[in-house]
Amino acid sequence: MAYQFHKRGRQGEKKIQKYSPTPSFLFLPLIFFLIFGLVSCGGKSPIASQENSAASSKQDSDLTFFDVTLEQADEVGRPIWKVRAKTAKYTKDKQIGQAESPYGELYQDGKVVYQIKADVADIEQDGKQLFLKGKIFATDPSNGIVLQGNELEWRPKEDLLIVRNQINGTHKKLQAVAQEARVKTREQRMEFSGRVVANSADPQLQVRTEHLIWNIKEEKLIGDRPIQIDRYKDNKISDRGKGNSAEVNLKTKIATIQQNAQLDLLDPPVQIASNSMTWNMNAETVTTNSPVRMFQRAENLTVTANQGEMKIPQKTVYLTGKVNAIGQRRQSLRSNTLTWYLDNKLVEAQGNVVYRQVDPPLNFMGETAVGNLQTENIVVKGGSSTGRVVTEIIPQQRANRQQ
Repeated sequence: MAYQFHKRGRQGEKKIQKYSPTPSFLFLPLIFFLIFGLVSCGGKSPIASQENSAASSKQDSDLTFFDVTLEQADEVGRPIWKVRAKTAKYTKDKQIGQAESPYGELYQDGKVVYQIKADVADIEQDGKQLFLKGKIFATDPSNGIVLQGNELEWRPKEDLLIVRNQINGTHKKLQAVAQEARVKTREQRMEFSGRVVANSADPQLQVRTEHLIWNIKEEKLIGDRPIQIDRYKDNKISDRGKGNSAEVNLKTKIATIQQNAQLDLLDPPVQIASNSMTWNMNAETVTTNSPVRMFQRAENLTVTANQGEMKIPQKTVYLTGKVNAIGQRRQSLRSNTLTWYLDNKLVEAQGNVVYRQVDPPLNFMGETAVGNLQTENIVVKGGSSTGRVVTEIIPQQRANRQQ
């Protein structure tokens, strides 16, 4: 490293020069351009006769510079950061201390990946990474993402930008707050962690979790921790999804919720629970290919099946595989498939239908059934070949034992 500066005293001007024994172009890690009017830290001019005193020693190690430029290059001479400041305090320990109005650029592969600025910041660097502490703003000029926080760390060899301490990220697609954001500039991937709250404008969503990955190019949000997704209509919550993990595609408006997945709909008031479900917010459908449980709160009706689909605007549910519907008075309807019209409170069952009623105790078996399970008004029909319906009237004593 080579640097040069002037120190002015009352008795005249003393010029101090310090040079590395080897040519400076062999040491690329750090180049200071200190364009300055130089004064001591306390703002008073030193007296030449005091240069050997403790006060002079402090002045040599703690100096204030004006119009400072701090640059760092990689092994082939490409810039990896450049920071300018109106004033900066230079110390031997920290190299550059507190800087006023610092601004600059962070580079990756010789190209600007983030522009940074602050009102006041502490700057530290060691040739491998840059650290700023203060109220920092970092802007990605390629996509308009702005990250605001109180600490910034740039690790160019790891292709990693870290912004910490009360993060606020803004973009036309997403706004997020968190405790930390980690950006992989080449991959265009950002990871938020610590009390993450992310808001999407289209679809209008709010995502809450402890760790959220944003694949910027693919427009995907990935949560690998317990996550809650609130959907809004007219600025009011209409649906709420939960799960141990989830992926939200902001482009297709499809959310896939995994592990203990649950979706609560406001209209119609239905809760859907499964190990995995796909929530298409554009088509207004919910589908699951794994065992599913649906609960209709108004009628206290629960239906389980191997898989299902719900069309939200039509308020219609299609269930297949070991369907079992249970009403408030423990009346039940089992079948291979079931279509449930929530508006009309009507069910249509097909295949190996078994309807059971507790009071009065009886069973019906057939091939199809239609009716209102809540009012126990069910019509069971036989198959097309025999047309027979098997009716079993259960004696009272046996019914009591079954209960």
